[in-house]
Amino acid sequence: MAEYTLSNGIIVSSSKKVSDSFISIEGEKLIAKKKGIVVDLHEASVVYPALINTHDHMRGNYLPRVGPKPGNFYLNWLPWDNDLKASDTYMERSNLSIEDMYTFSSYKNLFSGVTTVNDHFPRAWNKDILPKLPIRAITNYGLAHEVSSYDLKWGDGVEIEHKRAVKNKWPFITHLAEGFDEEAMNGIEKLEKMGILDKYCLFVHCIAFSDEDIQNTAKAGASISWCAASNMFMFNTTCKIRKFLEAGVNVTIGTDSTHTGSFNLFEEIHYDRDLYRKLYGEDIPATTIFKMVTENAAKAFWLQKDLGTLESGKLADILVLKAKYSDPFENFASADMKDIELLIMAGKPIFGEMRFIDILDGTVPEGYSQINIDGRSMFVIGDPAKLYIEARRKIGFKKVLDFLPFEPEE
Repeated sequence: MAEYTLSNGIIVSSSKKVSDSFISIEGEKLIAKKKGIVVDLHEASVVYPALINTHDHMRGNYLPRVGPKPGNFYLNWLPWDNDLKASDTYMERSNLSIEDMYTFSSYKNLFSGVTTVNDHFPRAWNKDILPKLPIRAITNYGLAHEVSSYDLKWGDGVEIEHKRAVKNKWPFITHLAEGFDEEAMNGIEKLEKMGILDKYCLFVHCIAFSDEDIQNTAKAGASISWCAASNMFMFNTTCKIRKFLEAGVNVTIGTDSTHTGSFNLFEEIHYDRDLYRKLYGEDIPATTIFKMVTENAAKAFWLQKDLGTLESGKLADILVLKAKYSDPFENFASADMKDIELLIMAGKPIFGEMRFIDILDGTVPEGYSQINIDGRSMFVIGDPAKLYIEARRKIGFKKVLDFLPFEPEE
């Protein structure tokens, strides 16, 4: 059982608690006393909870994006789906296996500090793949594609999926109000009539929510996943995010797939802050953004007992970033892939600079590899370079995937 301590860093245990101290790991959990190897961060690093991406489609992370013709936008998601399946991007993507796509998607998330993600597909489709991935893709959830007559009918039906989620204390996750046709705009009313509006619900997109919809969502204790980059690309608008926040809705952030959304969660965070400033003429606080991808996201997934903050007894999911700003929350909100120094999932280092290799007994173990990022030699679980090289061979040319922050050595 691994025991180690990260010392002399800024520890951001939650959005309300920051300390100059240490954090210790025993096995999969955080503990309150120093144990094992002590790794000195030399007051040059900030330690955060690892990040949580509440909306992704892990079969769909490929580039370039597919969207409307210049100057046009969609009425709802359906014409986009038709455009995707007729696109060169989709045809090119088909050279890769489903397993390849899921592994690439894991690294898209891992390289932006994410250890936990939801793959928005039915559990019957992904249950055999998710446990094999290098990060944690949640497997306990109820799911519907959405609730219109033209949705993709994923899962066992909205009512059955929601009932299962409530019984097991899982999230019930669905796209909702992703468009401006009559059905999309009445999505939440339809759920209310079905008796499905409660604290188990995690609604994705919500761009057509009325003010009343927002208030009802808040009263019910439901959560939303804000995917602004994808929304703006497809619809030239996003949800009424400031009103959601003012109403006290539990807001989280999702990337969506790279077919429409951001390259990764860091890029989404940067985009969201810039967009908020353009929309409202004010800044969204860095602490608010931080909560969306840590505490709020853990709550939305019903995993707050294990994830979201750095507290003794919780899973040791940890992100260590270079300290570039004196304010640890601005430091977080300004970070990108090259600022990651170490990423830990359930006590196990899965990505980091070689100076942390002593945690892994001083050598790159079997099942890991080394890559070079921004001039730094890094260890990483699995072998993304090999995957990248093999994908280029299958595709037939030197494909660049911007969510991978390195060039493999062939």
